[in-house]
Amino acid sequence: MKIRIGVEIMKILDLRSDTVTQPTPEMREAIASALVGDDVYGDDPTVNELERQAAERLGKEAALFVSSGTMGNLLGVQSQTQRGDEVILGARSHIITHEVGHLAQICQCMGRTIDNPDDRIYPDDIRQAVRPDDIHEPPTTLLCLENALSNGTVVPLELMRQDYAAAKEAGLNVHLDGARLFNAATALGVNAAELAACADSVTFCLSKGLCAPVGSMLCGTKEFIARARRNRKRIGGGLRQAGFLAAAGLIAMNQMSLRLGEDHANAKTLAAMLEELDGVAVAKDQLDINMVFLTLNGLAAPERFVGALKEQGILINGADHGVYRLVTHWGIETADLPRIAAAIDRCRKEL
Repeated sequence: MKIRIGVEIMKILDLRSDTVTQPTPEMREAIASALVGDDVYGDDPTVNELERQAAERLGKEAALFVSSGTMGNLLGVQSQTQRGDEVILGARSHIITHEVGHLAQICQCMGRTIDNPDDRIYPDDIRQAVRPDDIHEPPTTLLCLENALSNGTVVPLELMRQDYAAAKEAGLNVHLDGARLFNAATALGVNAAELAACADSVTFCLSKGLCAPVGSMLCGTKEFIARARRNRKRIGGGLRQAGFLAAAGLIAMNQMSLRLGEDHANAKTLAAMLEELDGVAVAKDQLDINMVFLTLNGLAAPERFVGALKEQGILINGADHGVYRLVTHWGIETADLPRIAAAIDRCRKEL
């Protein structure tokens, strides 16, 4: 996106999230020429192909195209639990903090949260959180993991395997919120299917960093996906000519997932630039993927900082408990990084 200031055209640099990406030119062409049908009837060929390839890519039996990561996680929980069950998950996991309480409101499950400083869940956490077989307590039936984590770090594959083993020993199913699954796989240098093997169901977003305009995938067994498909219809998620969206999703999954290392490198480069500035503190231990977390010292008017950057053509979200998050993605180029660092330095000094 660009705006005109006087006679000068300024490129807008949107660092709020990697959901703000625009479809690539190839995606736009694919959307325009997509073969479509009615997905509720199951005869949209492009959706069917996306679901087939997604399942194959993650080593699962089947997959379901859904409108968002929130819907995918909702269906992942709802299709593996009963009302009144208890679900183990991280205290700052996306399902708990950013999905409008569907765990309680729609799935009607209890949440038993694990609150570790690094936001990871460890095998002993699982063993200690599982409820005993007592009629006074809700049955524990599901563990929800997340990778990459929302704090910008990734969970090692070996820990994922240990958590999965601990869950299975306790008789639990495991759902993996893999919104940025391919970011995690890229950072760890592993295949995404290896991470997906540590869960019975897994979601990944097509519109987070992969540039598709809409959509996420939910993968698992054929039986699980059949239940999820029915539940998707129940909450209004049955789409008709969804192949227009799936066409972009195929490019997102097969091509854009292969370039995520560029975003990770740009985040690290930007972090290094910001570390050189007075009054800027970067969280160096949260640089696994495409996020930079920072705090600013000496701001006399912190409430004006976001607006001041916007005037410089740079968009960020407000601070979360004093911490700002910058997210790199397709559209933020290496050549843009000095401009971002300079604008942050200038606005911090002026405020």
